[in-house]
Amino acid sequence: MNDIKNSIINGKTSLGIELGSTRIKAILIGEDNTPIASGSHDWENSYINNIWTYSLEDIWEGIQDSYQKMASDVKKQYGVTLKTIGAIGFGAMMHGYMVFNKAGELLVPFRTWRNTITEEASEKLTKLFNYHIPQRWSIAHLYQAILNGEEHVTDIDFQTTLEGYVHWKLTGEKVIGIGEASGMFPIDINTKNYNTKMITQFDDLVASKNLSWKLSDILPKVLIAGENAGVLTEEGAKLLDVTGNLKPGIPFCPPEGDAGTGMVATNSVAKRTGNVSAGTSVFAMIVLEKELSKVYDAIDLVTTPTGNLVAMVHCNNCTSDLNTWVNIFKEFAEAMGLEKVTMDKLFSVLYTKALFGDPDCGGLLSYNYFSGEHITNFEEGRPLFVRTPESNFNLANFMRVNLFTALGALKTGLDILLKDEGVRVDEMLGHGGLFKTRGIGQKIMAAAINAPVTVMENAGEGGAWGIALLAAYMINKAESETLEDYLTNKIFAEYVGTKLNPDPKDVQGFDEFMKRYASGLSIERAAVDNLK
Repeated sequence: MNDIKNSIINGKTSLGIELGSTRIKAILIGEDNTPIASGSHDWENSYINNIWTYSLEDIWEGIQDSYQKMASDVKKQYGVTLKTIGAIGFGAMMHGYMVFNKAGELLVPFRTWRNTITEEASEKLTKLFNYHIPQRWSIAHLYQAILNGEEHVTDIDFQTTLEGYVHWKLTGEKVIGIGEASGMFPIDINTKNYNTKMITQFDDLVASKNLSWKLSDILPKVLIAGENAGVLTEEGAKLLDVTGNLKPGIPFCPPEGDAGTGMVATNSVAKRTGNVSAGTSVFAMIVLEKELSKVYDAIDLVTTPTGNLVAMVHCNNCTSDLNTWVNIFKEFAEAMGLEKVTMDKLFSVLYTKALFGDPDCGGLLSYNYFSGEHITNFEEGRPLFVRTPESNFNLANFMRVNLFTALGALKTGLDILLKDEGVRVDEMLGHGGLFKTRGIGQKIMAAAINAPVTVMENAGEGGAWGIALLAAYMINKAESETLEDYLTNKIFAEYVGTKLNPDPKDVQGFDEFMKRYASGLSIERAAVDNLK
């Protein structure tokens, strides 16, 4: 306790604050890189004039509240007032659209990653660059605004993302971490900067609009992990800590997106490593050894915080339909008078039952599409369960097919990487609700990707912890020490994880299921078209 107290007083700590979709979290870590205090603030986006957004007032109220709760936690636990910190970092949900004029005024309400209003721009830029530009990327939002003829475009002086905006206001620096930058505009992994050829292509594309700016003039400067990204200004200190206790001059690491902070928090930044987050939605990221041979709509290309190329497969649907079926069994248990059956028990029993099903789920077919799924070209979803009279319909296969289909869309994308492109992955780290029941989701995931899957017993604190680690790396790294070595040797050496290798029978069974999954998509299409 005294050691932690002295670390706080002497500024030997690091602070990470991440703005997620529903929660803003602040994590203060000590000299051993473990959390010593935290605070959080719940918030929700608003849907205004057909735009998903958060107001600037909501942003600062949330940041100030989460910081104050963390500082109060410090005071309560250690009896000291937080006045200085070794380093600070900000992370946030990636991409989106924030543009400002020369006076620093926000020109239009913040357009978050959730908005799917840039289809025309996305398609045209993908064709122009021969590089997949997802709708949520910042450049797609910018070009769509130009295509729409929106008046504010001529007044743009600076474009950034959510954490880039916060960082700018606290430090005065218009910079961004390379991982987040890769979701603003394509990155040249050799120069660790924006792709200059594509910058020129974009400028030529919009030349007829006679804009007062060139693209490189308005984008934030790209920094990589470990570089100094400025210091907390006097104005910034008052903005972050409304009590006035926090002193200016604290160094900041480059602000990063939640993909990058998640990679750090799961030690998945080295080549041939990856992580998969499986909850309401599911995404997997694999750090590549080389560029892909061609463009795929199902694959987004981003980078690690150090600038290594990452392939991301993102799917809208994962556990929602699975959870609904488990709730049906809960209703049945209660109807039978078994009112003391907990959800944890139900998940454990039902998931475990899936291990005793046929490798290919006995001919059953299910789609978990609560919402649309871009990888399989569905703009809407209809949860669906289908079988033939000959299917081996029992509880084990029913649970197994629902677990398989939770990863069906993800496997569709991952098969492009692992089978078509020959991408090699030594290990995937799993996190999220699917892995809560010990061993089951892990075993299914290993079968889906035909690679070992590790689940950490100590899951850390997610993205806020990840950006705190990036702040600590900046001030504590040895000369020429890479982020990969720093994480492996100084952060995760003591963390216990359970590694599970794929079972060949499960792998073969999953591949058989995926043939059925692909051929049955016309059934899902009929449901979308006819079940209104």
